[in-house]
Amino acid sequence: MGTRWIMHVDMDAFYASVEQRDNPALRGQPVIVGGLSERGVVATASYEARRYGVHSAMSMRQARRLCPDGVFLPVRMAYYRRISHQIRVILSRYSPYIEPLALDEAFLDVSGMELHYPEIITIGEAVKADILRITGLVASAGIAPNKFLAKLASDLEKPDGLVWIPYGKEQEILAPLPVSRLWGVGKVTETALRKAGFETIGDIARAGQDALRPVVGKQAHRLYELACGRDNRQLDVSRRPQSVGNEHTYLHDLIRPEEIDEQFRLLANEVAWRLRQNGLMGRTITIKVRYASFETITRSLTLEDIGTCAEEQLYFSAKKLYNKEKVTHPVRLLGLTVSQLCPYQVQEDLFSDDAETQAKVTEAIDKLQQRFGRQAIMKGFLWEMSHEKK
Repeated sequence: MGTRWIMHVDMDAFYASVEQRDNPALRGQPVIVGGLSERGVVATASYEARRYGVHSAMSMRQARRLCPDGVFLPVRMAYYRRISHQIRVILSRYSPYIEPLALDEAFLDVSGMELHYPEIITIGEAVKADILRITGLVASAGIAPNKFLAKLASDLEKPDGLVWIPYGKEQEILAPLPVSRLWGVGKVTETALRKAGFETIGDIARAGQDALRPVVGKQAHRLYELACGRDNRQLDVSRRPQSVGNEHTYLHDLIRPEEIDEQFRLLANEVAWRLRQNGLMGRTITIKVRYASFETITRSLTLEDIGTCAEEQLYFSAKKLYNKEKVTHPVRLLGLTVSQLCPYQVQEDLFSDDAETQAKVTEAIDKLQQRFGRQAIMKGFLWEMSHEKK
């Protein structure tokens, strides 16, 4: 069983940040998004507005009193949903196991991905950088052994925060924090805990469940476990991922056929690896091509059999789809996606000796890469490409 790592990604002042992004004149201004009637409530306040004491769920009337010079804007929910979907697509490149909590936050199970990065925190850096580059918005992220700690970590250094809580450091990080940081502790419970002498999370961890029970009743066990940094909740992934894919935008347009070929080989290698790591295979293979002119096309084909996660089949299918276009335009972006997913399965009677040998070799390589990282063993062209970038 590998090490479990959960990431929580939370967009900073999401609705207000979108408005500031779209209208540069609003940057640095106290922006308050919500219902504009007297009975409306605040949906999101920018960090500039929060300095005045404005926060989400506050009545708009009170927000106007606290921040009379604020910029008050209506909620554009359909627009925010589109941007949220854009962010979800970015997250899906890092894990197919995502639990959305709202339009602006989600959990990801990134267990095993630490083998492909210098450190586990590098995954958080990559996610934040991708979100900023693609959407122009800032996210905070937390990485930890469980959901409670990951969500806590993402909030510790907002805005633009990134906090990693390693195994063995849980209680050290939790101990000095106020009891209000515990999941599920609201104003009433916080008041009761403080009245009983529990000021910090460390106070609860040291006291134990018996001392907590007279104060919080049935919540004693849960609060004590959280105070010790333990949370066994699994991600609520309501459905299997709909697709697994990757795309690359290139610093320089691709012109030569050899360059296109190399990139499709790289994409096939990446997507096949992700499919196998998640025990999946798929029937529909789709390529995405964006030319230097920004014209974008997609082409798909669906396999007749049960599906594939084989690198060679993905590569040859992608090239077949690309060659149908018969164009010579410079290419800005290439993408490869596999959909119509199902659990990985082998039909032994369909295997020839060569195919069975190839499957065993692939399995052996996967195990080595899981243990020592993706660059521990790889095909020659991939090794050359990885070293050309250095």
